[in-house]
Amino acid sequence: MRPQKDLEKQARRQAQRMKKAEQERPTLLGQTVYMGTLGLLFILPMVGGAYLGRWIDSLITGYSVRWTMSLIFVGVMIGAINVYLFIKE
Repeated sequence: MRPQKDLEKQARRQAQRMKKAEQERPTLLGQTVYMGTLGLLFILPMVGGAYLGRWIDSLITGYSVRWTMSLIFVGVMIGAINVYLFIKE
């Protein structure tokens, strides 16, 4: 019986902590980190696509910016999906 009481006590304590965390307002630093993370989740795939596209365009003659523009667009789509999934959590 003793382990069950300890488990109930821990569960109550964790529930109280969760309620307290939900009631507290996020700090300015926390909001800044959150917005920075959203920015990185959106920008990094786009920049990666631009660099990869430019590299492919430099290897193939006759293609000026076809791969660059295509992979930037793919990067924007992947970035938007990343942001959506991050906010959904």
